[in-house]
Amino acid sequence: MTSPPQLVPEHLASAKASSPLSEAILAAANINPKTGLATDYLNHFNEAIMLLEMIPTLPECAADFLLWEPLTYAQHFEASHFKGKDLAIAAYGSAPAAIRGGFDEVCSTMTAILLAIREAVEESTQEVTRMRLADQAVCWLKPLVAKAGGIINGVDGDATDQARPQSEADLIMSA
Repeated sequence: MTSPPQLVPEHLASAKASSPLSEAILAAANINPKTGLATDYLNHFNEAIMLLEMIPTLPECAADFLLWEPLTYAQHFEASHFKGKDLAIAAYGSAPAAIRGGFDEVCSTMTAILLAIREAVEESTQEVTRMRLADQAVCWLKPLVAKAGGIINGVDGDATDQARPQSEADLIMSA
């Protein structure tokens, strides 16, 4: 039986246990030292949004959008060329639970929207329907990317707004 993959690579886990992640090291790696999160992860969602934005003018981009697959924070960095990817994964693992929880919730909502839209685009036989789906998805996703960016940068402190992304995803799923 194989063991599950580690969220934090072994060499970083032992370093983390002996000393906290330095703010200077995190900042130098483009990781917010206060939140432990890196904006590079948002590229995963921005790529899908860019493809959705192209569908109305280039309908053949729908095929590229259908190839989008969800990635966790760790999976994104493991597959990326981000210079401090191991550090980004370790910092995420040590991020304050409340910050990481809010961030994960927004990212889960974006993933749910993208998966629902991907399924609808795939099932659609009309280009005009695909265009409308793409436009609507972009309208839902852009504010969520901004919200995730705010959380990463430590400027999103409105806890009452935390439930809104999930309610938007629920609305999409029930449509």
